[in-house]
Amino acid sequence: MSGLIKQKEYDWKDSNLALFGSDVEKNVKKESAETEPAWKNAGQMVGVQVWRIVKFKVTQWPKEEYGKFYNGDSYIILNTYKEADSNELQYDVHFWIGKHSTQDEYGTAAYKTVELDTFLDDAPIQHREVQGHESELFKSYFKSITILEGGAETGFRHVKPEEYKSRLFHFHGDRKGVDVKEISRSKDALDSGDVFIMDAGLNIYQWNGKGSNKDERFKAMQYCRDIASDRSGKCKIETLDEEFIEGDHPMYELLTEENNVSDDSGYEAVDKTKKLFRLSDASGQMTFTEEKSGDISKSDFDSKDVFIFDTKDSVFVWVGKRTSELEKKNAMAYAHKYLQESDHPLQPVSVLLESQRCKQFETALAA
Repeated sequence: MSGLIKQKEYDWKDSNLALFGSDVEKNVKKESAETEPAWKNAGQMVGVQVWRIVKFKVTQWPKEEYGKFYNGDSYIILNTYKEADSNELQYDVHFWIGKHSTQDEYGTAAYKTVELDTFLDDAPIQHREVQGHESELFKSYFKSITILEGGAETGFRHVKPEEYKSRLFHFHGDRKGVDVKEISRSKDALDSGDVFIMDAGLNIYQWNGKGSNKDERFKAMQYCRDIASDRSGKCKIETLDEEFIEGDHPMYELLTEENNVSDDSGYEAVDKTKKLFRLSDASGQMTFTEEKSGDISKSDFDSKDVFIFDTKDSVFVWVGKRTSELEKKNAMAYAHKYLQESDHPLQPVSVLLESQRCKQFETALAA
C-alpha cells in the first residue's frame, strides 16, 4: 500500500467505510483475533482501554494520555464494566475517527474493532464515533476530551523540549461540561468570554478572559496541573488575567499564526423526526425500506430482520436474533450508506444484537 496521505477534513464520509460489517470484516476468524498482541489483556478487567492505529497496527495508548485525541489519527476504545446486579463482564467498543485521519487509518480502526468484538465472543456493543460528534456514552469515559492538531508524533513526548511547537487550547463551557480544543495560535482567537492555555512545553500560561466563568477557569487550572504532572513537574505555570496582563508579555509573542477557525457545523439534521428502516432479504433480494417515522416503540422491531433506527442525534443498527447471515453482514454497510446520503452523516452509530441491553437505545425509544 502507498504511504499515508492526509485528506482534507471529513473526506472520509464519502469513502468505503461501508466495508465495516461486510463479508471482509465478518470473516475475521477467532484464531486471527487471538494472534493480535494488542488484545492480550483486552476486556479482562473493569475499566477503559485505548489503542491508537499506527500504520495499520494497533498500538497501546498511554493511560496518562486518555482523553486526548489527535485529529490526524484514529483510535479504538473499549469500556469493560459490570451491571450492579451482575458479575458478568460487559463491553462497549468504539472506534473514533479524527477529521484528518486517513482512509487507511480509520479503515483499519473499523476492521480491528470487528476483530476485537470477535475476540470477546461478540459480547460488545459496537460504536462509531466521529470527532466533534461524539456520543454522551463516549464522553462519559473521560474527565475531559481534548482534541489536538496533527498526529501523536507531534506531542511533547516525541520531541526535545526546546523543539516542542507551542499549542493554544480553548476552554469553553459551564458546569455541565467544558470543551477543550486546540486552535491556531492567533491573538485574534482570544475571546474575553473564555479561558485559553498556551502550552509552550516548559512554560504553561493560563489566560483568563475577563468574562470567563469559574468552571472554565477551574477546568483550565486542572489541565495545567495535569500537564505539569505528566512532565515530572519540570514546567512552570503562570496564570494571567486579561485585565492585568501587559501587552509585551512572553505569551503574546507566541501568538504568531493566522486565526484559522475550523467550522464543524452543517452536519446536524434539520428534520428531527425519528425514522425506522428495515433491512430484509425475505423476498429473495436485499431491500432497505422505511418502516415508520415519528413515535417508535420496541414492538416495531421484528426478530427476523435488521432495523436501522435514526433518532437524528444518533443511529442504532439493531440485529434481530433470527436475522439471516446476509442481513447481518450488510447491516452496517446500509446504515453507512443511509447516513452518507443524509444531512447528518457524522452522528454516532451503535450496532447491537437483539439479545444485548443498550441503555442509550432504550432511552432513545422512551424519548
